Amino acid sequence: MACVLVVEDNSDVRNMLVLLLHSHSYETITARNGAEGLAQMRERRPCVVLLDMHMPVMDGWQFRDLQLQDPAIADIPVVCITAMWHPQDVERKLGIPCLGKPVDFPSVIRAVERACG
Repeated sequence: MACVLVVEDNSDVRNMLVLLLHSHSYETITARNGAEGLAQMRERRPCVVLLDMHMPVMDGWQFRDLQLQDPAIADIPVVCITAMWHPQDVERKLGIPCLGKPVDFPSVIRAVERACG
C-alpha cells in the first residue's frame, strides 16, 4: 500500500486529508510541522508529501530547502497546499505542484495518484 506523508499544523485539515486518503486506499503518516515532517520522511519514505506552507516551528519553505539538501530524501515528490500564497506563485518558486485551500478533494487525489503511480 502506498504511503502519503501529510505535513499540516491544522488538525482539522490534517485529519480531513487522512480520511480522504484512507478512503482511496492510501496509508498515511502525519506531521504537525516541517521538522516533524523531515524526521518522518527519513524514517519511512512516503511516495509523496502533502505539505502545508504556513506552519510553526518550520514552514514549508524551510522544509523544502532542507529536503533538497538531503540526498536520502531529495527525490521524494512534494505537493504543497497553501492558503497564504497564490498556488501558481509557489509552483514557480519551488518547482513543485501546489494546491490552494480550501482543498479540492479530487485535485488532491489526482496529485497523489500522479506522484505515487
